[in-house]
Amino acid sequence: MERIYLDNNATTIVDPKVFQVMEPYFVQMYGNPNSLHSFGSEVKPALAQAMEQLYAGINASDEDDIIVNSCATEGNNTVIMSAYYDLIRNGDKNHIITSSVEHPAVGETCRFLESLGVEVTYLPVNQEGIVSVEDVKAAITPRTALASIMWANNETGMIFPIKEIAYACRNRGVLFHTDAVQAIGKLQVNVQDVPVDYLTFSAHKFHGPKGVGGLYIREGVPMVPLLHGGEHMGGLRSGTVNVAGMVGMGMAMELAVENLGYEIREVRRLRDKLEDALLALPDIIVVGSRFQRTPNTILASIRGVEGEALIWDLNRHGIAVSTGSACASESLEANPIISAIGADKDLAHTGVRFSLSRFTTEQEIDKVIALLPKVIGRLRDISSTYATPGPACQMPEPQ
Repeated sequence: MERIYLDNNATTIVDPKVFQVMEPYFVQMYGNPNSLHSFGSEVKPALAQAMEQLYAGINASDEDDIIVNSCATEGNNTVIMSAYYDLIRNGDKNHIITSSVEHPAVGETCRFLESLGVEVTYLPVNQEGIVSVEDVKAAITPRTALASIMWANNETGMIFPIKEIAYACRNRGVLFHTDAVQAIGKLQVNVQDVPVDYLTFSAHKFHGPKGVGGLYIREGVPMVPLLHGGEHMGGLRSGTVNVAGMVGMGMAMELAVENLGYEIREVRRLRDKLEDALLALPDIIVVGSRFQRTPNTILASIRGVEGEALIWDLNRHGIAVSTGSACASESLEANPIISAIGADKDLAHTGVRFSLSRFTTEQEIDKVIALLPKVIGRLRDISSTYATPGPACQMPEPQ
């Protein structure tokens, strides 16, 4: 049975070109780059090239730092805990701003800090699933240490007004961090144009290897290391460098930038084709305007069909989709994003995310489109909550 992968917001296939450049650093050039002998020194040029690729990929300046770490979860924790140690525990701040729809790597870290007495504001999203700049401005106080707002949402694909939020924070003297995991490779990310202080990303979201990520730190902003030990990464992140992973991430970043035009043009076209087919069926809604979303993502609610049921039925046919964040996939609670935008309880249990990549083919999308009416029809036939199509399947009107 042919398998079709439409869960690329959870992870992506490693681009064969990425794997090719990584392979020598497992069994041939395996030295520790901090060693003084030839086994160590021979890998250093590849690490320098990887760093150049990362800097170029987000247009960072030479004076900025990019810390290579294990993943965006580590990067997010590093930024938030640094603000706590530097500005809250040892300073006169006691407030962090974030959104109600952040990845758990941000949300759960903020909730942990609440247990230590930190005040956290969780900003709501509007009916489009976006945090407004005005809400950010209104939440800032003289005691605000940090604001952390994602660049694009992992479940809806909705793109937040990051440039405007970044300027709002800078104008009020508040440090600003963005989780850009879902932006790299799908949107242009330029830290010279968008004045973020910290930005996190993870290689496996843009066809690189798992277990390696990056943290951008603008020149002059504070950073307290999360991990202490040696002087790796300029003393900001201890631990022996993952040479193969770093080389792979550098190449993945370069390819992501090279293929951005294809992503915006062709992946969006396939996404829209699938979305049009979904919306042609009765009682289905898609969260957010397609023009304000990353070009690969659909979060659909299918009335009368539990999200988990549709996932398992599609899985039986070799098609992989998800109910949202893979980091929360063990939970059977209502989808928090659909709940956050004000949908009714029934719809909040029906969210299914389709996320494409540059490796998704037209033939695959055509097969999914042909199968969806059959699978949805079967599940609705056995549903206790679905009767007949009607006007009830409506998202709340914008205020």
